[in-house]
Amino acid sequence: MSVRREPMLVGRLSECQILDRVLENTRRGHGTVLVLRGEAGIGKTALLDYCAQTASSFQIRRTAGVESEMELPFAGLHQLCAPMLERLDSLPEPQRVALRVALGLARGDAPDRFLVSLAALSLLSEVAALRPLLCLVDDVQWLDAASAGVLGFVARRLLADSTAMVFAVREPTDEPELVGLPELRVDGLAEGDARALLNTTLPGRLDGGVRDRLVAETRGNPLALLELPRRLSATQLPGGFGLRRAEDLSGRIEDSFLRRLNKLSQDARLLLLVAAAEPADDPLLVWRAAERLGIRLPAAAAAAEGEGLLALGEQVRFRHPLVRSAVYRSASADERRAAHVGLAEATNTQTDPDRRAWHLAAAAQGPDEQVALELERSAGRAQDRGGLAAAAAFLRRSVVLTLDPMRRVERALAAAQASLHAGEFDAALRVLTAAHTATPDDLQRARLELLRAGIVSASGAGSEAPALLLKAAKRLGPLDPGLARETYLDAWGAAMFAGNLANAPGTLLEVSRAAISAPPSAVPPLASDLMLDGLAVLMTEGRAAAAPTLRQAVTKFRAEGFSVDKGLQWGVLASVAAVELWDFDSWEAVITRQMELARDAGALAPFSVAINGVGIVVAWRGDLQAAAGVIVEADAVTDATRTRIAPYGAMMLAAFQGREADARARLDATIQTARSGGEGMGIHWAHWTTAMLYNGLGRHQEALAAARQAINDMPDLFVTVWASAEFIEAAARTGQARLCADALARLVESATVSGTDWGLGVAARSQALLSEGDEAQTHYEEAIERLRATRLRPELARAHLLYGEWLRREQRRVDARRHLRLAHGMFVSMGADGFAERARHELLSMGANVHKRVEERHDELTPQESHIAGLARDGRTNVQIGSELYLSPRTVEWHLNKVFIKLGISSRRELRDALPSAKREAVAG
Repeated sequence: MSVRREPMLVGRLSECQILDRVLENTRRGHGTVLVLRGEAGIGKTALLDYCAQTASSFQIRRTAGVESEMELPFAGLHQLCAPMLERLDSLPEPQRVALRVALGLARGDAPDRFLVSLAALSLLSEVAALRPLLCLVDDVQWLDAASAGVLGFVARRLLADSTAMVFAVREPTDEPELVGLPELRVDGLAEGDARALLNTTLPGRLDGGVRDRLVAETRGNPLALLELPRRLSATQLPGGFGLRRAEDLSGRIEDSFLRRLNKLSQDARLLLLVAAAEPADDPLLVWRAAERLGIRLPAAAAAAEGEGLLALGEQVRFRHPLVRSAVYRSASADERRAAHVGLAEATNTQTDPDRRAWHLAAAAQGPDEQVALELERSAGRAQDRGGLAAAAAFLRRSVVLTLDPMRRVERALAAAQASLHAGEFDAALRVLTAAHTATPDDLQRARLELLRAGIVSASGAGSEAPALLLKAAKRLGPLDPGLARETYLDAWGAAMFAGNLANAPGTLLEVSRAAISAPPSAVPPLASDLMLDGLAVLMTEGRAAAAPTLRQAVTKFRAEGFSVDKGLQWGVLASVAAVELWDFDSWEAVITRQMELARDAGALAPFSVAINGVGIVVAWRGDLQAAAGVIVEADAVTDATRTRIAPYGAMMLAAFQGREADARARLDATIQTARSGGEGMGIHWAHWTTAMLYNGLGRHQEALAAARQAINDMPDLFVTVWASAEFIEAAARTGQARLCADALARLVESATVSGTDWGLGVAARSQALLSEGDEAQTHYEEAIERLRATRLRPELARAHLLYGEWLRREQRRVDARRHLRLAHGMFVSMGADGFAERARHELLSMGANVHKRVEERHDELTPQESHIAGLARDGRTNVQIGSELYLSPRTVEWHLNKVFIKLGISSRRELRDALPSAKREAVAG
């Protein structure tokens, strides 16, 4: 396509050159993405057309959003993928099944939306392997939410696939799926280009003042320059009489289209309205509806096409999306209802009941129970296909059409729940407000408050959620005791995550006090009942009083097995109970099982929480390389789901590794994000791991400040106890042991109540730091003996390090060298560089010959490359690796090629020798 021949591309040479580079990068095998942003009429669609014409060697697929309230699930994705469906059989079975169900090609369980997204990524990758692929997506702001989510997911993961994706988005708009992707803002034309385009519209002599005013008022908008002069009469063109300034340029363009619309016959206008009201742009459906409305079709269609407003071919095509909106908005309510009635009657009840239900809803003049029932059925079908946004839209509309108050509240609850699951938090809150006007009964009111708390929590307002959950729990108490107790437990968990950012009366202590008065538990009590009682007593009466109940809760939670919903809901709190008891084995068992449940269920938001926990326990076992692999997967899931949770595992790993620059960047970013989201626990964790980081680096004054912050951040919970151990070490090393009385009392009390080697070993190590002579030696030896009995290698290595440092100061150099060498060897084998360097400096100060750790070749790999290489070494295929990390198989292959180059190898077989074994032997203490 020539830029000079296409009027809408006048002055767009630089934009076209950027698109040329996008295509060239894709020809070279790089996945490339570009988002075009600009106001209506600025030329985004013309640039997409240019891209399509230029990409002669590409396969081209297009889809576009349509302005409509209808949320047909995956409609845009289906339009894009329809020509590629013959390649579906090449996908792994879970992906193939998920995509077929989502697109309505098969029946099955509702697919997880991220599995659908991965399937779409794999499908595009397969197609692009044949020939470079260009995907053009217009009017993204009007795509159905399900399709927008999938395409945003795919766009972020195009690395080594010969696929270009170019999106066009009208500004101003808010589409989070594309935020952060490369973008090009398309602005108005420069004055000279605007004048040149205007001359193509008005080739005769145009008054200079009129030309200047048109250029100024259109701000160089090409469509406005082409359309607005049509409004000027022959007397206005020479002198500019009658020109008026309007606030909204798109409104003026619409007004220009309306002037052309008003020239048409009633039949032609009604045909345009029917086409505007049908979002699928199905010409056969438009024809059938028009016939039912008595429109004289050939003449009406010819008139609409002759005026340049509409083209009826294989698809319905408007001159511009503003034509569609102008036609629909200018019609009267009765005219719109008539158009929707015609479309409903023309829609096949058997093959497309959802489209019919939506048109019936748009045609309804008031409450209509039959239509509301149809919408409920449509919501169920949408839910079965994984179209959460569609289900929510159908249900919200059904609420409006429901007259009976009780039924209206129930439908509002269902609509709000669906909107919550779809991530449409504002819509969920609006429908709850509507439910309150229907005079709900006491139980319904309590359920509304419970749902409101869930919405607030999911939307990232962590500081508000505990108080709302507490209010709901109190209201539920006399109405549904079992649900009330569950809600108290949820409130406790929300208060824990909110920490000191929780709004009153939702602090952890306030929730715990209220939970003490919760309705009595079932007989015999469930694991959740024991957990609620134990956690509430923990905060109100202390560890000694709470320990027996917490121990029963953990034992019962493990013995009862995990249902998917409850395991995901309370697995984190069961982990908290285990950690409070210093019970590492139970903690690991609970969090690992929670991760497996979430992965198997496709529940990726809970999975992102669980896999963070797995990263922590793996790091605390001392296998930092394996922990780094877990963190890579955790980051991939969190990025895919946009889950709002602090990277707890990554912070722990960074502290152990001791690479200050990387660690500080991660920790500082976490504190900022957690504070904005009301996640006080994230800040608490960051301060504790910062203290660990600086103790490892031997910068104890900074460690002391961070540990003090961590202790002050939260009530006396497990992280506060861990921070107390860091505080004691930092204070002892800076000559401030007098500050440690409270910290030591807290740590010893916690460890004594637990009775585990882990807790008692850390307590003994801390007591040794504050002791002298034989007493210190006894405590150090006890710490080493107890920690050797655990699987927590970093804790044992730190005991050897501290004991060696003490022995050196006691002038017992032979013993000191033995323990320092043990510590150094353990830290080096783990990859705990900060602590390893601290041990090395101690040895050097005694004249020992200790070489600084030499980085191995595999250390040159990024964490993601290292994880992929490890999975490949252990026999995983590219498809399996891609499924785990949400990458296409070709992107996995691209990463592996980089790994081979860095390691100086040429095949997967050589990975076994180039990388350490997956099964590593623990270094004996």
